[in-house]
Amino acid sequence: MPPPASALRAGLTDADAVLSMITDKLDARMISDAPRLRVISNLGVGVDNIDLDAATSTGIAVGHTPGVLTDATADLAFGLLMATARRIAEGDRYVRAGEWRTWGPTTLLGHDVHSSTIGIIGFGAIGQAMALRGTGFGMRVLYLKRPSSKPIERRLAGAVGVTLRRLLAESDYVSLHAPLTARTRHMIGAREFARMKPGAILINTSRGAVVDQAAMVAALKSGHLGGAGLDVTDPEPIAPRDPILRLDKVVITPHIGSASIATRAKMAAIAVDNILDVFAGHLPRQCANPQVRLRGESTAT
Repeated sequence: MPPPASALRAGLTDADAVLSMITDKLDARMISDAPRLRVISNLGVGVDNIDLDAATSTGIAVGHTPGVLTDATADLAFGLLMATARRIAEGDRYVRAGEWRTWGPTTLLGHDVHSSTIGIIGFGAIGQAMALRGTGFGMRVLYLKRPSSKPIERRLAGAVGVTLRRLLAESDYVSLHAPLTARTRHMIGAREFARMKPGAILINTSRGAVVDQAAMVAALKSGHLGGAGLDVTDPEPIAPRDPILRLDKVVITPHIGSASIATRAKMAAIAVDNILDVFAGHLPRQCANPQVRLRGESTAT
């Protein structure tokens, strides 16, 4: 369990650096109460648990661990897609409950993955890695095109950038890979679910609050949303009596997108190196606020 805010605040009083987890909420007050703090190094790529503006204005560098977890997270996302589409978790529960009596032509019918359409929202490194996995299954790839969209990999030349409305209307699977910001919070809500193809499946390995969870439950209960594969929820951990846990066509994992042995080891090494970089007078090698002027120095290096 993450430490309570009071314990975290007490620990930061005399700290020069903190290696934080994504569950540690470092808000403006917490940062202002840490007069010696020079660097926050987050064990994860997302930094929505940190008040980045407060850290920057105080001269605190914020490190994170992008890149190294790209493939592990995409692997998990595509695993959730497969598990939800082909009802793998349901099938496992079915067998363990002693309900498997014989082969049946309509038992646990699922959806084809091959030759279907996947729509990807958030087409950065992880989104593009997800697209590569989709192309390996012969999927048609759509992605949400933004004015700031970066060039895609040559191997993804067949991917088509479209509007959100078109992506939702044409995709059999919608996979979320966007960071949580004020703009993306609840970006997938009741209106977006209504625009999705009937029976489509949602995959979310970004942050739970990118989705309006109550609207998702309503769409699942109505049958308009055909299923959901989730590595993240809102809140986390999910409450034991949350209505989504009573829905069969939902697969939920406990925020383990980067949880491979090799990936977590690499993340830990980068997180430590980010701290050592600041102690050596440099910005972290993976810096989430590169515009920061380091505390106690005239300019950032």
